[in-house]
Amino acid sequence: MEIDREEPAGTALLLAAAPVGKGRLVDAVGVLPALAAVPPGALTGTAAATLVELADPLDPQAVLTRLRAAVATPGPLSLYIAGQLHLDHRQRLPHLALARTSPATLRYTALPWHWIAGELKLRRPGTTTVVVDLVADDPTWQRLTTDRGLLALCHGVRVYGRLVPPPGRRTIASPDYLKACAAVWRSGARPPLPALHEQVLAQTGVAQGALLYAADFPPTPTPAPAPVPSPAPAVPSARPAPDADPLPSILAAATSGRHGEAAAAAAAWEQHAHRTYGSGSPEAIHWLEVRADLARLAGDPAASCRLWMVAAEARLARQQTRDDPDVEGAVDRAHHQWEQLRDPEAARALGPALVALRRRVPGRRRGALQVLQRRLEQWHDTTEGVMH
Repeated sequence: MEIDREEPAGTALLLAAAPVGKGRLVDAVGVLPALAAVPPGALTGTAAATLVELADPLDPQAVLTRLRAAVATPGPLSLYIAGQLHLDHRQRLPHLALARTSPATLRYTALPWHWIAGELKLRRPGTTTVVVDLVADDPTWQRLTTDRGLLALCHGVRVYGRLVPPPGRRTIASPDYLKACAAVWRSGARPPLPALHEQVLAQTGVAQGALLYAADFPPTPTPAPAPVPSPAPAVPSARPAPDADPLPSILAAATSGRHGEAAAAAAAWEQHAHRTYGSGSPEAIHWLEVRADLARLAGDPAASCRLWMVAAEARLARQQTRDDPDVEGAVDRAHHQWEQLRDPEAARALGPALVALRRRVPGRRRGALQVLQRRLEQWHDTTEGVMH
């Protein structure tokens, strides 16, 4: 006897974001009405689907929370991203700009691309599709021309779309790739993604020098052919491209699950910075923060919390003020990681030091210290209740 198994519902997460004001390079949210008019099942390739829309979100942590919820769903996941990319000045890593992003606040108001990669690696291979329509600013575009693996996602994630250079002065780009996809779906057609990709490129053309994503499980984007695009699946290179910055390879190891290797490499570079520049140097603190983020990617919030606190203390020791964005960012990240703890002993052990640090660095979250103190008291009350 055959048993009908109901196909799991899919989830489509639409993320469209760009800075408000003169920093905007693309009208990212302009694509959302077109995509929202498409039956959700067309976006996921399933009979039933849930649609989640994020239009010009303000807070990267809020976006991360919605992304984690989507990643946790059992059915197919399709992530559609329209927006613009920038490199942060310290680590030179790509970030997706959000509504409040400015050059001075990029590290704290934009969504790091490696956060997306880190979350998607938790998905079962073959169940996740990412479709992008992105614009890169000049520094990011120049970096990508020599390091096309900078935006690589983990194995098992299908990626389609395009990445284009910045538009001319006083020009706002349009997410025409995703708009054309939406037009095909609204017509009732449901071509496979490789065929849809080629059809859309034939309709819209390809921006000069654009990088195209058109592969199952791609490691890198492929350069756009000219004059007529005919993209082929990207093939991993036998030799890694030269890159003097060790951070991309370390993050690639972490996002592919080689957390021990990534942590060991970052620790070695931190020791090198200690010997070369001094223990309290910006270079040493940079690698300390890298280790903190690697611990987060490895699912070790206790270690991540501790390292972010050490980083904050090191910055304060350098006479950085308590309202310095780097100091506030380190404390906020330590606080966030502490909130992820599920081990009462670890929470109680780290809590007092975090409370003391919060008193020195209140941050911009209203009432953050009081929320932290109440949560720490709850941990103590829960433990005492268990003991009695």
